[in-house]
Amino acid sequence: MVTLPVLLMTLTSNLPMWQNPAPTGTDWLTRPVAAKSQVYQADGGKSLVIANGLVARTIRIAGFTGTTGLRQLETEEEFIRAVRPELRLTLNGTEESIGGATGQPNHAFLRPEWVDSMAPAPSAFAYEGFSTQAVAERFGWGRVRPSEGRAWPPAGVELRLKFRDATRGLVAEVCYEVYDQLPLVSKRFILRNEGETSVRLDRYVLETLAFVEAESNVDETARWTLPNWAILTDYAFGGMGTNDLNQTLAYRPDPEYLTQVNYERTMPALLEVAPKAGPGVTLARGETFTSFRAFELLHDSRDRERQGLGVRRMMRMLAPWGTESPLMMHLTTVDDAKVREAIDQAASVGFEMIILSFGSGLNMEDTSPENIAKFKRLADYAKSKGLDFGGYSLLASRSISFEDDAINPKTGKSGGARFGYSPCLGSKWGISYFERIQKFIEETGFTILEHDGSYPGDVCASTQHPGHKGLDDSQWTQFQQITKLYHWCRERGVYLNVPDTYALQGANKTGMGYRETNWSLPRAEQHLHARQNLFDGTWDKAPTMGWMFVPLVEYHGGGPAATIEPLREHLADYRQHLYNNLGYGAQACYRGMRLYDSPETQAAVIEAVQWFKRHRAILEADVIHLRRADGRDWDGILHVDPFAGKGTRAMAVLYNPLGSAITRKVPLPLHFAGLQGTVNVSTEGKRSRRARIPAGGILRFEVKIPAGGFTWVTFGE
Repeated sequence: MVTLPVLLMTLTSNLPMWQNPAPTGTDWLTRPVAAKSQVYQADGGKSLVIANGLVARTIRIAGFTGTTGLRQLETEEEFIRAVRPELRLTLNGTEESIGGATGQPNHAFLRPEWVDSMAPAPSAFAYEGFSTQAVAERFGWGRVRPSEGRAWPPAGVELRLKFRDATRGLVAEVCYEVYDQLPLVSKRFILRNEGETSVRLDRYVLETLAFVEAESNVDETARWTLPNWAILTDYAFGGMGTNDLNQTLAYRPDPEYLTQVNYERTMPALLEVAPKAGPGVTLARGETFTSFRAFELLHDSRDRERQGLGVRRMMRMLAPWGTESPLMMHLTTVDDAKVREAIDQAASVGFEMIILSFGSGLNMEDTSPENIAKFKRLADYAKSKGLDFGGYSLLASRSISFEDDAINPKTGKSGGARFGYSPCLGSKWGISYFERIQKFIEETGFTILEHDGSYPGDVCASTQHPGHKGLDDSQWTQFQQITKLYHWCRERGVYLNVPDTYALQGANKTGMGYRETNWSLPRAEQHLHARQNLFDGTWDKAPTMGWMFVPLVEYHGGGPAATIEPLREHLADYRQHLYNNLGYGAQACYRGMRLYDSPETQAAVIEAVQWFKRHRAILEADVIHLRRADGRDWDGILHVDPFAGKGTRAMAVLYNPLGSAITRKVPLPLHFAGLQGTVNVSTEGKRSRRARIPAGGILRFEVKIPAGGFTWVTFGE
């Protein structure tokens, strides 16, 4: 990580004065926002505001220290109704707060005139000052393949508040960031031991927000409406969604909110962001602990599409390596001659990556000179053809030995992990595994790691493993172990396919979301499932951030009715798979021994790949969801890129699952592409004509879609 020099300040006089801006009326999703990220002074220097024209977080630093405002500036919605501590730490078994206030008369709202009379909450940590700096990269990104070219680190500003416990020599810095062009605030903290004795950090609560309730009910309700925000953390594992699968977020009743409408006062009105386990680490003199980060995106609408666009924009900014998306083949053999043949085929049709698949025979844990030499020769050959080359390794969901497995705290035995059994990453085997994988990648020149069974969050009760002390620190230390490898890969430009939520820790791609056994269904059913999976997966993922699957050879059964081989005998289905995925801008794992078996098959693959590459920029842009596949009528999507200038700003890709051609008037919300007035329209690359978009921004466009096929239409200025 690049750390920029900072200057501690105790006065706000050098900062510009905050003036709460009026809404600009500019749609940040389709137009650039003029304001840049900056730190301001407010309330006569008694408060700091970190803002970017879209979001503002106000933090009081005079009298008490605490967040007094979190506002979406375009909608003018205030998300905070009461002051809570900025940080809560459990040190040596005792919980302590940093920041916070007492004396707020009513916790349903925070009137400005109350703030001056409120007192600081008791704390051993005293506020010492603040500093600002540009946002620094979280880790390096080796840019070795095409991507969207986004800035890294993202443009933005960081504000740090410094607190000191003079008695114990502990220093805590609470760090906030905002980023240009996004209504997003992040938060983390750093704890440094400058004292003479060690201190144990048992637990922490990074964020405590007394939020404005989204609904008020006198009676209990089965499911409460939550605030209009999306909150993610980079301490995420155990699934393939972009959310963190509730590893860190807890919505709780607020015992200080005495005037709430809910009769039993059990309404969730307090958000706590904290690890569920640990970290349970001990800081010796001179040691530092850095927390995970929380990212808080404030939505401007309850519309699902706008919210999804916001989340995807956030992921592109915070994990821009996810816009790297090579066309990839999953090869099911390590036979030298067959691997070389597959490399030649991939290069000839325009594929960009070969991954030695599960079941291929690759063992990346074998670092013998013979094994290293074999795969270095193949990697070098792939490189000579312009291809990325690498392979698959399984981590979790297997047992190694009682000495090395994660120990279940309930039984004292192995087993009972998320995937049944799992090695502990802090065991001797676990530590050796990461050393061997890194050595294998380094010495073979592999540029891809597909890492299956990535650490899903299992705890371990062993006290004998060298990588952790016991149960309390086992989750935190294992997470550090795996993310250390991922950061190393990201810095070197090693592509990471990881079926888990590690995008914010360096993974390029995760599963789009599908049931593996569905690839054993008859081919016609696979196509509908595939487009359903793509439609559903792109609500919260950019198309480039999720992989799909194509069973060129049998996978989970199904026999000849499910597989594409022999390819030339099922060419229509092979084409359909290609255009299903490429039409969404997504890459699939084309799993088999070869990409073509005849000149006709080769020509069909080349045609699809060349079509995709001609339109790659718009096809890999955001997806607007039009109609989900149901086998009854057309289905499709609209790709949009409002910042494409005079190029293609939108592309509709529409499919027909029926046995006869259909003509439909399809509603296309072109306002998401920033298009208005008269636009150029071209159907399947034919000569363009002009069309006028109605005032509401939705053009009802007539298209003819061939039986069992698809069509595409582009739009631009």
